[in-house]
Amino acid sequence: MVRSLLACCSLVWLVGSAEFAAGDVTVEKTPQGVTVQADGKPFTEYLVKSGSKPILWPIIGHDGKRLTRNWPMEDGVAGETDRDHVHQRSLWFTHGDVNGIDFWSEGKGRIEHREFVRVEGGPQAVIVTRNDWLSPDGSKLVLQDERTYTFGADADKRWIDCDILLKATQGPVVFGDTKEGSFGVRMASGIRVDSKKGGRIVNSDGKTNLAAWGKPAAWVDYHGPVDGETQGIAILNHPSSYGFPTHWHVRTYGLFAANPFGLKDFTNGKSKGEYTLPAGETMRLRYRVLLHKGDEKEGRVADVFAEYAK
Repeated sequence: MVRSLLACCSLVWLVGSAEFAAGDVTVEKTPQGVTVQADGKPFTEYLVKSGSKPILWPIIGHDGKRLTRNWPMEDGVAGETDRDHVHQRSLWFTHGDVNGIDFWSEGKGRIEHREFVRVEGGPQAVIVTRNDWLSPDGSKLVLQDERTYTFGADADKRWIDCDILLKATQGPVVFGDTKEGSFGVRMASGIRVDSKKGGRIVNSDGKTNLAAWGKPAAWVDYHGPVDGETQGIAILNHPSSYGFPTHWHVRTYGLFAANPFGLKDFTNGKSKGEYTLPAGETMRLRYRVLLHKGDEKEGRVADVFAEYAK
């Protein structure tokens, strides 16, 4: 079990409080990765390895509430009832068919953290990592990536900008046409639509819940009750990102993922999403993860997207 981020951040705060500046987002390296705090309060942690990949967990809103599922990183959390899909770990990036290898499921292809390029706090904190996509036995390098996470916060919301540069360093890379991908979040149990507590999915075109699955959209918001208060996560797809507007593998049981490659499943075979990244070339994916209070209107998701898109 990964040790508690809250405990770790408490220790960092005690030893480093004299240097903390109000409004800053701070970072601290740990044996497991990097912890992130906003205004001295826990935000998230980059874990270099959880299961078969690096992840961000937990994802904590401005008032200290956890907005993503804790299992399987932490078990026995009060009110957390769903224990399905062990590979859906808080916030992650993978894909279900890369040169024929399944990186989406657990125990198949592996994404190994190779190094930190930059870890820096400030008005916005930045973590830059490099990662290797390996065959199941680790003998073959399939793909490399560089990920830039930028963390920001204000009085009523937090955000994580995720800029992913995929690099075909070992020959051409084929991203297969499968719904099992790619940039994913697993929502907290109470927020899920299927929990029947008021959870709701809505996209930028006004499609909701089941009708939002597989549809292209500039953004999708998933909100619901957390300890009696409505909170949400929106994922915004930047217009410069490959496949914009992306299609969304978003489910009422709590899965929430942007997938620019799964068009065959999403369009009932009317379109194809397979893409070959030529040897030596790169592809860029860009998303903003917005943590907000209220529904998509109170969270001003459309306005935040307009600002992000600029």
